[in-house]
Amino acid sequence: MTAPVIGVLALQGDVREHLAALAGVGADARPVRRPAELDAVDGLVLPGGESTTISKLVDLFELREPIDKRIAAGLPVYGSCAGMIMLAAEVLDGRPDQRGFDGIAMTVRRNAFGRQVDSFEAPVAISGVEGEPFHAVFIRAPWVERVGDGVEVLGRVTDGPAGDRIVAVRQGNLLATSFHPELTGDLRLHRYFVDLVRATSAG
Repeated sequence: MTAPVIGVLALQGDVREHLAALAGVGADARPVRRPAELDAVDGLVLPGGESTTISKLVDLFELREPIDKRIAAGLPVYGSCAGMIMLAAEVLDGRPDQRGFDGIAMTVRRNAFGRQVDSFEAPVAISGVEGEPFHAVFIRAPWVERVGDGVEVLGRVTDGPAGDRIVAVRQGNLLATSFHPELTGDLRLHRYFVDLVRATSAG
């Protein structure tokens, strides 16, 4: 079986970690910085980082319209942390000039869990992913305040002051998490996304 080609938006953030995780589950993982590189992929990862910076760089590298078009055409995309913010239809506490891809019908609150010093780890069970709950790492993470029609809630924080907050969602071919699976060595979410890309390509 041919390995699906999955790009990681390589403008800022946890690019190398995502590339390594995708390669670890059998994908042909490539950095994406130019429209021509985007054209060659079967799926795309929007990594964690700083969402306002990524928003500006997407425009600088002339990737906004190409990514918008690919998402509209059904390209599977996975966004982690800042990538979740970039996929949201509405962002609370974002900067006025911040623009995402309006892919998932959800409202996210930027830096909802607090500043860098408030980073934490918690178990999160993900619907559709077998095994133990994820050891989820949250770093200046968003959470999802509400979801619209067609959005499946895959995971919530179960304990602590942020208990019951939505931190993983899927809408069609679009997947997003508040946390950073690429930092833990647990490759199940990357495998889940690769399987989604394979199914989409086969379909």
